[in-house]
Amino acid sequence: MSAADLASSYDLVVIGGGPAGLAAASLAARAGISTVLFDENPGVGGQIYRGITSTPVTNRSILGEDYWAGEALANEAKASGAAIVNGATVWSLDPQRIVGVSIDGKARLIESKRVIIATGSQERPFPIPGWTLPGVMTAGAAQTVLKAQGLLPDGRTIMAGTGPLMWLLAAQILRAGGKLDAILDTTPRRNLLRAAPYLPDFMLSPYFAKGLALLREVKARVPVRRVSSIEAVGDDKLREVVSDRGRMPADLLLLHQGVVPNVNLALAAGAAHAWNERQLCFQPVLDQDFGSSVPGIAVAGDGAGIAGGTAAAERGRLAAIAAVRALRPDASVPDPQSVRQRLQREEMGRAFLDWLNRPAESFRQPVGDTLVCRCEEVTAAQVRSTADLGCEGPNQMKAFLRCGMGPCQGRLCGLTVTELIAAQRKTTPAEVGYYRLRPPVKLITLAELASLPISEAERKAVER
Repeated sequence: MSAADLASSYDLVVIGGGPAGLAAASLAARAGISTVLFDENPGVGGQIYRGITSTPVTNRSILGEDYWAGEALANEAKASGAAIVNGATVWSLDPQRIVGVSIDGKARLIESKRVIIATGSQERPFPIPGWTLPGVMTAGAAQTVLKAQGLLPDGRTIMAGTGPLMWLLAAQILRAGGKLDAILDTTPRRNLLRAAPYLPDFMLSPYFAKGLALLREVKARVPVRRVSSIEAVGDDKLREVVSDRGRMPADLLLLHQGVVPNVNLALAAGAAHAWNERQLCFQPVLDQDFGSSVPGIAVAGDGAGIAGGTAAAERGRLAAIAAVRALRPDASVPDPQSVRQRLQREEMGRAFLDWLNRPAESFRQPVGDTLVCRCEEVTAAQVRSTADLGCEGPNQMKAFLRCGMGPCQGRLCGLTVTELIAAQRKTTPAEVGYYRLRPPVKLITLAELASLPISEAERKAVER
């Protein structure tokens, strides 16, 4: 579907084609709501089900049955009657629910009665010395390449960090015939004490048996070292990885220390956010139906707080049920109580995982010449010294150092800058706050803006 083919308005716009977006769009469309789903990737699935309709990895055991559960979600959405638009970059969302979207270099402004933001999560920044060297990438990026193209790491490969995704990716690489030279586990030992009170719930959750099986599978084939420092070393590319356990030659270093909600679009729309101390991130303030502080805008999936793919789908259904009831009270929808019960089961044990895999402070708050803002090449020392001069928050830091003003719009530095300012000023991230996001939240060209057709509805949106 091209930009010109879009209607000027829809009952419901769903932004993001991961589990939450697919489940929401499918439910709403089946209830008779005119629904469009925008996703910027070539196919639906989000990160967790990336490539689900096109992956060349056909051996189901490699990516695991949890991955293939996304197949049913994608098929249901396709059959539901919802308009699914891939390659669509949503660059704006305002409190009046006007959605700015670009497709194939052409932009449109779309009116919507309800919006569900389902943009999911992103990997937490992992700023270590040398993390910008060629040969250093995130574990999520490596998983994307595996799912979408069926490609495996080549050469001497080291994985470092903490969190379930790291162990899952390691298992997937090994099952596919790949090799890992070592895993450097950065999980602080003291985390187990903080997580212990939540162990009973975790043992009753679906994650307990799966997690143990993953650990056994990977540790049987890959040396695992627990470390408290990591540095990527090289000149024109990565040559070795240095830790407090020694030096290892390496061609590829995969970094990961958990995921956090992708909050940029919700922030730009004006939704209130709060600091989650357990997950060490900002997340939107939502009601029981995942409605935000902006009327008519909901946030579902991991963008509402990290809980995993199956939980994301249930959150998407709850947000869609609320939208359908607001728009067509007589429409038939599933019993929300049964959905809540399934969601509650999926969220059991989440507290244990959050506390157990909480990244160490030293990996969240770098020092010295370690780059914090990759786009503008701003170091940790610069951020710290500017905070000492009186800079109170990330938005002031933009004026001093241009942090957060590059192509990534703060995605790779936002949390780090907030935590560094808080640490230097001896206050909390909640007090410091996050970047003030404004549209466009994704990069678009002047030609795309110039291509906007000016209908009566869109003229009103521009005038606002």
